Amino acid sequence: MRYPKLLIPIFVTAALAIQASVVAGESKNDSSGSSLWLDYRALTPDLQKEWSESAQRIYCPGTSEILLNARNELKTAIEGFVESRVIISKSSDGEGMIMLGTLAQLKELMPKNLVDTANALKDVGYLMESVIHEGKKNTFIVSKNEAGVLYGTFHFIRLMQTGTPANPLRITSEPAVQMRMLNHWDNLNGSIERGYGGRSLWKWDELPDQTDPRYREYARFCASIGINGVVLNNVNADPRILRPDYLEKVAVLAREFRAWGIRTYLSANFAAPMHPSDTPDRMKHWGGIGNLDTADPLDPAVQEWWKKKATEIYRLIPDFGGFLVKADSEGMVGPRVYERTHLEGANMLADALAPHGGTLIWRAFVYGSSEDRALDAYLEFKPYDGEFRDNVFIQVKNGPLDFQPREPFTPLFGSMPQTHLALELQVAKEYLGHATTLAFLGSKWSEILGSDTYAKGSGSTVAKVIDGSLYGQKKTCIAGVANTGDGDEWCGSVFNQANWYAYGRLAWNPRLSADEIAEEWIKMTFECDLPTSMVIKSMMMGSYDAYVNYTMPLGLNFLVAMSDHYKPLPESRKKYHKADEGGIGFDRTSRGSNYVGQYHPELRDIFDDPAKTPLNYLLWFHHLPWNTKLSTERTLWEELVFRYDRGVSDVDEMAETWKTLEGKIAPDRHASVMSKLIQEKQFARMWRDKCINYFSEFAKPEEASSGD
Repeated sequence: MRYPKLLIPIFVTAALAIQASVVAGESKNDSSGSSLWLDYRALTPDLQKEWSESAQRIYCPGTSEILLNARNELKTAIEGFVESRVIISKSSDGEGMIMLGTLAQLKELMPKNLVDTANALKDVGYLMESVIHEGKKNTFIVSKNEAGVLYGTFHFIRLMQTGTPANPLRITSEPAVQMRMLNHWDNLNGSIERGYGGRSLWKWDELPDQTDPRYREYARFCASIGINGVVLNNVNADPRILRPDYLEKVAVLAREFRAWGIRTYLSANFAAPMHPSDTPDRMKHWGGIGNLDTADPLDPAVQEWWKKKATEIYRLIPDFGGFLVKADSEGMVGPRVYERTHLEGANMLADALAPHGGTLIWRAFVYGSSEDRALDAYLEFKPYDGEFRDNVFIQVKNGPLDFQPREPFTPLFGSMPQTHLALELQVAKEYLGHATTLAFLGSKWSEILGSDTYAKGSGSTVAKVIDGSLYGQKKTCIAGVANTGDGDEWCGSVFNQANWYAYGRLAWNPRLSADEIAEEWIKMTFECDLPTSMVIKSMMMGSYDAYVNYTMPLGLNFLVAMSDHYKPLPESRKKYHKADEGGIGFDRTSRGSNYVGQYHPELRDIFDDPAKTPLNYLLWFHHLPWNTKLSTERTLWEELVFRYDRGVSDVDEMAETWKTLEGKIAPDRHASVMSKLIQEKQFARMWRDKCINYFSEFAKPEEASSGD
C-alpha cells in the first residue's frame, strides 16, 4: 500500500500554521534515540494543567522491587511531563492522588464496584480509573499481580505521552497472550546472529561481578510494552551456556529482569549432555559439556542428565522460565540423529522441566526430506497433535520458509487444536534490509495475525489461534527475534525502534492495527507538531509494501545472497523462483508440490487457482507464463517490472518527504534518518536493476526496462 501522495503537501503546509501537542525542536531530555519511546518531555500547558491536577501525589504501599520500579517510573514521567515535583505520599489520606498497588493492598480504599471490577481481572490484567470515593477524587492503578501494576503504570504514562485528556479515566486491560517473549540470537563471544544494532547487550566476560546499566534499561523498555520473557542466547546454542560458571552469570541477569516482571529462558543445545569428543561436527569448536557418548532422548542416562541440569538451574534461578530448542535444522543436532521423533525429543526435555514449573519451547523450523521446504513443518508436527506434554510449546515461524518479506501464514496455525503453538516473528530484519531500511513491520505482522485459517469457519484468524480463543487454550505464547544491540539507538536506527515497540504492543493485543501503533509510537518518540507526525505515519505505513515491491514482489522469495541475506542474488536461488523461458514462480498447487493441500478447503480452493490467488502471493503458489494476463490488465512480466519500479519510486518519495521535515524534528534524528533513506534509495535500485535484468533473460521482453 502506497502512502497517499496528495496528503503530504497538505500536511507539510499545515505544519507551518498549526502547532500541536509540543513545540518542534530538540528534546530537552534526549534527542539521540537512546531513550526510545520513554523520553519524558513536557506536555503543552493545557495538558500540563489538566494532568497535574490529578497527579500531584503518588501513594504506593508496596515495597517490592517491581512496585518500587513502577512508583519511581511514574514519578519520573509525571515530573518530566508537568514540570513540577510529585510527592511520594506515606499516607492514603487526601485527594488528587494516584493510588498504585495490588488489589490486596488497596482494596480497603476502593469503592465496591471498583473492587468487583478488579476481582474479575485475569493474570496481570489491570484497571485505571479516576473515582470520587468518600468525597475524595483519586486515580487507581490496580491489578491482582504486581507485574500488572507495572504494566498499568506504563499504560498511564503512555496516555500522558500521547496527549490523551486526563478525564474521564476508566480503562481495563488484559494481555491476550500469556507468554510475550523476546528471543535473542546473541552468542557468548558478543556477536549477534542476524543482529544489526551493534554487539550483544550481555557482557559475559564481565558477569557475574559487574553489571551494565543497560541491563536495567533494556528490562524497563521491555516492561513498558508488556514483554515478560527473554531468551538470552542464540538458538544455534553454544552448550557452554549451561555450565555452572555461565549459569551464575545468567542468574545475575535474571535478577535484573525479575524486578521488571520478566522471566529468563535459555536456548539449550540438544547435544549438551555429550562429551566434547563425541559431539557431532557442527559442535566440535564448542564441544558438549557432559560426559555421555549420546544425546538419545530415550536413553535413561540422557534423561537423568537433563533432570539434574534443570535442578541445578532452578537452585540458582527459582523463576527460570525454561528452554528454547532448535533441533534438526541448519546443522543443529536433534532427535533425528538417533532415529527418534521431535515428539520424543521435546517430551524428554519437558519432563526434566516439569517438576520446577518450567516450559519447553521447541521450534518447528526443521529440515525434512521434501523438495519443497514449505511442506516440512506441517509434515513433521501435525501427526503428533495432542501428544506433546502440557508444558510444551511448538514455536512456529509466521511463514513456512524463513521470515521472508511476504509469505502466507504457516498451515500449522489452525491445524493443531490440541497442541500449544507459539507464533515466532522476527523483529530483526534479516530479509528486510537489516538496519538500512525504514520498513515498518507492524504492517506485516498485522497482515499475518489477521489472516483467516478457516479452521472453524470464517473468522478463525491466526490471532485467535495464538491467543487461545479459537480452541479454548489457556496457555499461550508469542515470540519475537530481537533487534537490539549495544549501539546508541539500540536497534540500528530510530525506525527500527518502532518494530520493537510494535511487537510488544501486538503481543499484548494482536488485534491492534498497525496504524494506531505507528501513531502511538510517533507521539512518544518524536517531538513534533501534529501535521509532521501525520507525514511520518504515512511514510511508515507505506514502507513495508515499498520494500516488498523493490525486492520480492508478487510472492517471490529467497532471492537474497546466502552469505548475507541482504544483497540480491536471484541466479543462486533458482530452486525458489523457478524462472525459465516458460515462466516464473513455484508450483505449490495440487498439480505441483501440493503445499496448498495443507490448508483448509476454503483457502486450498483459492490458492489452487491463479485467478483467485491474491497477487501478493501469486508466484508463491503458481508457476505462470510471462505473458499471463493479470487482473491489473498487465501481463505478468509487465506487473513484475511495474512493482519493482513502484518500490523504487516509493522510496524516492519517502526520502523527498523526509527532507521537507527538516527543522520540524530534532536535527540529529532528522540527519540520521536521512542518511538511512539515502542508503535505502541505493539499495532499492540495486535490487530492482539486478532482478529485472536477470529475469529479463528468461522473459525476453521486446522492450525490457529497469527504470532510471
